[in-house]
Amino acid sequence: MVRHFIIMSDSYSEHTRIALDILEKTQDDVNYITDIVLKIKKACKGEAPFSTHSICADTEEWESVLKVDPYFKDVKVIDSVEEFIAKIMKDRIIRGFDVARYILTKISCSHLKLEKLCYLCYADYLCKTGNRLFEDKIYAFRHGPVVETVYEKYKKYGDLRIGEREEIIEKQERLELPRESRILFSEKGIEKVHSINETLSKYGDLSAWKLVEITHKEDTPWAHSYSGENYDEISD
Repeated sequence: MVRHFIIMSDSYSEHTRIALDILEKTQDDVNYITDIVLKIKKACKGEAPFSTHSICADTEEWESVLKVDPYFKDVKVIDSVEEFIAKIMKDRIIRGFDVARYILTKISCSHLKLEKLCYLCYADYLCKTGNRLFEDKIYAFRHGPVVETVYEKYKKYGDLRIGEREEIIEKQERLELPRESRILFSEKGIEKVHSINETLSKYGDLSAWKLVEITHKEDTPWAHSYSGENYDEISD
């Protein structure tokens, strides 16, 4: 029998589970595994978006693990610790588009309303924590702040309700949790989801144009940034 120590996580960008498969034969292997776990935890700043499993199988091959436990079916085995960490860290950063997709599981939105809610989620989180909610640039447009990836994805809808909403209603249970999980998996994910939900509870019932009134108030970031042309960047 061969003992496999498996470190497993999710890769949202690749839409699959990923794993390191390390053979545990001697005390040196145990020490090596401990060092790897600590290295991953350090990279994730103490948060641990991974699980560990110990499986006894007939051989050193991954296929023998699958015979013991089909839970690991469709898991992508990663060749190196460095690649495994890189894939985790890639998903620790979220974009405005990730927040927008989560909002759409909760609130029916036009593109204009969605832009304002994403911006307000970002602003609230920044003011509460001093940290960025997502990595997009935010621009001052005529009708208020616009989030880079949200604009590129949803501008085609114009004044219409975003068609994706109907799909989400039909598949609510299947979509809401994965989209929330995408944010939970990011750095300080629990804190981010709580903050987003608090912002949506404050502003989610307001119309798009009422939200525009809020973002256009005198002495707001938009008012300081907008020059009369689109794509004036609003800094933190």
